[in-house]
Amino acid sequence: MLRLDEIVAGYGRAPVLHGVTLSLASGEVLCLMGRNGAGKTTLLRAIMGLLPLSGGTITLGNERLDRLPAHRVAHAGIGYVPQGRRLFAGLSVAETLEIGLMARGGGERVRDGVLSLFPRLAARLNQRAETLSGGEQQMLALARALCLRPDVLLLDEPTEGLQPSMIAAIRAVVAAKRDEGVAVLLVEQRLDAVLPVADRVAFLENGRMGPVMTADALRSDRTVADRYLGV
Repeated sequence: MLRLDEIVAGYGRAPVLHGVTLSLASGEVLCLMGRNGAGKTTLLRAIMGLLPLSGGTITLGNERLDRLPAHRVAHAGIGYVPQGRRLFAGLSVAETLEIGLMARGGGERVRDGVLSLFPRLAARLNQRAETLSGGEQQMLALARALCLRPDVLLLDEPTEGLQPSMIAAIRAVVAAKRDEGVAVLLVEQRLDAVLPVADRVAFLENGRMGPVMTADALRSDRTVADRYLGV
């Protein structure tokens, strides 16, 4: 479904990604892991059109995403939850969800379906985002992305700083969307947070792709993870 072919991207004259090739299938959770500075967030920003490519291509099905402006990438079916949530603090929960609905013309039925996954948000529709707990804010950022009815969901460290119950809730939503056929690219640094839900794990080091392996293989032998995640 989503394919990156030899993509090169960076900031100004500083290259970060060096010929990265990666594919993601419908109904699959692919976890992208690596140390700080490996290029994980840069890769997600490149997919979303927030960083121009210096080389390579990004395609969703038969559509070239790298030729589209960022707002058209979302319209094409890519939902994005950036690191740090990036919510509009003064907007209510309902208003935040409305932003997601506008991207692909979703209505009340879509919103109700998303809220069924997040009952805590359903009880706080008139509450401003800045007054929510950290875990609730992360849920809201994820719910906003799901209001796009995405074919592909990009998550940048969604469990960062959350208590175990919130991590479990977000993991359950990810698993539910995978079962509906949504492709999920999940950036994480904590192996134990993602192995219960991941189908495959890919490692990124210094902007270059490392091994890509099944989650089952990684559960059996974590030496690859120790190499790419260890200090």
